[in-house]
Amino acid sequence: MSETHTTLPVYPPGRYGRRRSGRRRRVLPLALLALVIVASLLLSVRLYQQYGESDYKAQIVGWTATTATSMNIEFKVQVPAGRAASCTLRARDYGGNELGRRTVVVRPTGDATTIQAKESVPTTAKGSVGDVLGCQPAD
Repeated sequence: MSETHTTLPVYPPGRYGRRRSGRRRRVLPLALLALVIVASLLLSVRLYQQYGESDYKAQIVGWTATTATSMNIEFKVQVPAGRAASCTLRARDYGGNELGRRTVVVRPTGDATTIQAKESVPTTAKGSVGDVLGCQPAD
């Protein structure tokens, strides 16, 4: 029985181009990964500042469909002392379809931190549910 030894193939010089080394360049992918992480963090901070928790907290108290074209919405807003709030109100039907929307500015008396308000929202049909979508500082 004879043994055969395998050897690495020998290629003619210059025929297949320059051979690559076993080490790959990892600088560019790592730099791109770091750039994506930093951009994601910056975007997250900006979006949280814009849409995250605020000092203006709204709570619905009740609603009444006064006519087929109007709904009264009663709500409370927690605000920093003496600051006004701009609140977006919405009227919906039983199916959840939006019938009307209105943005109102409510102001506290003196340095109060709670504002109790009742506002009317014009609707396209008789509404059944009133919402306060949110409040933010009034300009």
